[in-house]
Amino acid sequence: MSVSLQKGQKVSLSKDNAGLSKVIVGLGWDEVQRKTGFFAPKPQPIDCDASALALINGKLVYKEDVVYYGNLRHPSGTIEHMGDNLTGAGEGDDEQIVVDLARIPAEYDKIVLVVNIYQAVQRKQHFGMIQNAFIRLVNAANNTEMCKYSLTDDYSGMTAMIFGEIYRHNGEWKFNAIGQGTNDPGLGELTRRYM
Repeated sequence: MSVSLQKGQKVSLSKDNAGLSKVIVGLGWDEVQRKTGFFAPKPQPIDCDASALALINGKLVYKEDVVYYGNLRHPSGTIEHMGDNLTGAGEGDDEQIVVDLARIPAEYDKIVLVVNIYQAVQRKQHFGMIQNAFIRLVNAANNTEMCKYSLTDDYSGMTAMIFGEIYRHNGEWKFNAIGQGTNDPGLGELTRRYM
């Protein structure tokens, strides 16, 4: 049974899922319908990009620990981005990141899941133009959704989002629903928060 999470809520992934190995992190969003005039230029689609930051002792140590559309696979092979969705159109997950919890090297204690809007500043786009945004974790072994966190706050003016984190605590994997918007113009600036 899937748990619907509130902002700041933590849930154990290991406890009710004995033998949990791989999880699919699904992220989704829809664009708010924008009004356009007859002569107005057609607005550019909002391109949200999901990324995973693998941290050692809560810090981003190596640039290869950022898994995103430009680096689809972590060197350990345990985190894999399934590809870039340029529009967010359609139902279900827009982007997915597969995490093999059972094989993640022991020095990694946290995987932070973030989304930034590609060229947000240049295109004058922000998360106030996004609706129905969510992150969900699915047990890859049986395709069962374990938990889901839907963003409900107003994120107008925010160009990036720290959705949540999967972390190791006392030998157990847990998920923390964060939902923190930032003004970082791109992934590079967002990653500096963890250095």
